[in-house]
Amino acid sequence: MQSLEALATEMPAPVESSEMLSLLLAAELQDHLLMATNDLDRLERLLSDASESLMTHFYGANQKLGTLLHQGAAFPNLDTSALHDAMQSMAGAVTALQFQDMASQLIHHTNQRLRCCVDQLARDAMGPDPDGEAVVEQAPQRPNPVTQDEMDAGSVELF
Repeated sequence: MQSLEALATEMPAPVESSEMLSLLLAAELQDHLLMATNDLDRLERLLSDASESLMTHFYGANQKLGTLLHQGAAFPNLDTSALHDAMQSMAGAVTALQFQDMASQLIHHTNQRLRCCVDQLARDAMGPDPDGEAVVEQAPQRPNPVTQDEMDAGSVELF
């Protein structure tokens, strides 16, 4: 049986309290950043689902308006200007929904930046990985993937 003195010399030196506090703060910040990235992932899915549903409904309504307009052509005295206006409004609504693509690009870009911060924080706070150098994804080079900040009619290419 080893003496207490022998065991004490074999044990690693206690980590300084300020170093331990720094590690705890880094771990807490890392957790918060990961929660933010998870929230961004969920936001992107919600936005995509809502946009798909709205597009389906708008296209369906636009088709019905087109059918009514076509049927109205059989009546030469019928004023179809309201139907034309409704179809223009529907086209504008569909164009406005294209913001989902820009929003998804921004969310993805921000998510990449946050995950890069998480990886760098882990690497810098925890020190070198005994199994080898920790892999840290590079942060996106461009500051912003979407330069457009407003939606105007005709300013978005429809797919």
